[in-house]
Amino acid sequence: MKEDLFTPEDLRRMKSLGIPRSRVLTQLALFRKGGGFLRLNRPCTLGDGIEKIPENRIPHWVARQERAAEAGRFSKFLPASGAATRMFQSLLSAVASGKEGNPDTAPFPEDDSPKKFCEALPDFPFFEDLKAVMRRAGTDLETCLARKAWREIVEFLLLPKGLGYLHLPKGLLLFHRYPKGCRTALEEHLIEAAHIVRDKRGLCRLHITCPPGQEEKVRSFVQKVLPRYEAEYACRFRIGFSVQSPASHTLAVDPENRPFRDEAGNLLFRPGGHGALLDNLNRMKGDLIYIKNIDNVQPDEKKGITVLWKKILGGYLVGIEEEVHRLLQGLDQGREDPGFLEEASALGRERLGLSFPDDFPKWSPAEQRAYLFKRLNRPIRVCGMVRNQGEPGGGPFWVEGKDGLPSRQIVETAQVDRLAPDQRACLAASSHFNPVDLVLSVRDFQGRPFNLKRFADPEAVFITRKTYQGRELKALELPGLWNGAMADWITLFVEVPIETFSPVKTVFDLLRPEHRMEC
Repeated sequence: MKEDLFTPEDLRRMKSLGIPRSRVLTQLALFRKGGGFLRLNRPCTLGDGIEKIPENRIPHWVARQERAAEAGRFSKFLPASGAATRMFQSLLSAVASGKEGNPDTAPFPEDDSPKKFCEALPDFPFFEDLKAVMRRAGTDLETCLARKAWREIVEFLLLPKGLGYLHLPKGLLLFHRYPKGCRTALEEHLIEAAHIVRDKRGLCRLHITCPPGQEEKVRSFVQKVLPRYEAEYACRFRIGFSVQSPASHTLAVDPENRPFRDEAGNLLFRPGGHGALLDNLNRMKGDLIYIKNIDNVQPDEKKGITVLWKKILGGYLVGIEEEVHRLLQGLDQGREDPGFLEEASALGRERLGLSFPDDFPKWSPAEQRAYLFKRLNRPIRVCGMVRNQGEPGGGPFWVEGKDGLPSRQIVETAQVDRLAPDQRACLAASSHFNPVDLVLSVRDFQGRPFNLKRFADPEAVFITRKTYQGRELKALELPGLWNGAMADWITLFVEVPIETFSPVKTVFDLLRPEHRMEC
């Protein structure tokens, strides 16, 4: 590596972002090496990596969760740092295709999404807000609808002259309409938290990640709505806020893997993807933590099944954690009797999905004890999985590790060599996918917080091709938060009903039955 690869100005920029030079060099090496593919062994299926909770055990797991919640052990981590831009991708053509002259008659692209959107507008929860902001600007929404002024309507929805939805945090968009008003996605998460993490004093703990530059907007909104929900649900919220650190940004490179520089000659650093939120999660120092995407919420009349399964997953985690910690205490105390070592290895094989070297039974008791302690002394996650319904997203697979042993992982399709017939067949055979419905145990058997960075796979990166001001570049995304960032966790998959999964990836998803209330 040439010593003059970076200028003094480059080094000053790295320092201002909190990015060590050594980390940038590591990122360059990853670009040159290329994002390695994972090697799928087989899909996780019911009975082989995915557990189905027997109906007669549901009350037991719910009770376990409720006792732990009352003790103040549960909190909720809400990744809300994404903007709503992707939700409105199909409507952006209406703004981008604007031309001089009459905006009502200027042609639309072939995509008729703006027309469909405007025709369904009265059914969206933000209809009244849009009508009001247009009225304040001297424009009547009903008149615009009558004369089919689609572009004007879309501009008032997306741009700062109106509601400015295009660049709002996704959590601040209205998702559901109720008889007494409408709620944002963030409000629905507050209500869900009141049902699942409230302790015996009525305290609900949450941590919300915010988009850079929008923390104050999110914080102000939360402070405005909290009194209403604290009164309605007889609880108190303790909420922490953070943003994705600029120190987690990654260097962009050109197609030849050289540092990409903008027109002014400056290095270009880009956000490192949701895997960068591992830092935020690590700093939270929680105990038992729920994670769920900001756009996966249900209105009140459909919340019951989601709350139930949140409690089931949480209770199941409490039970697993108790067994693991009991065994770790014995291993830590030096227990090497054959019955105890077999009990620990049986739990690893039969419940936790751990694989052992073929000659493990021949190892000495001391070697077995040390190996079992290392394999069990790590964070634990229980992940809900739903049956494939054609939704995009990663899925649960048995993945071959660098040691040749398979482990349960959540895998994105971008991590798989789809040109390899056996890997393509493995993807096609998957029965479930990842709705991002996790509950985590992040403290060790002595109650100390794990350093979660120790259990990530730093090489499980995503390399994608992007453009910047018309120039091609390659971008590096850090290991996904529930993918490579949790690669070395103890991982359990549990089947959950599809009714617990109702994401809003496009604005039209708000018209699905699962987001509609009888008002």
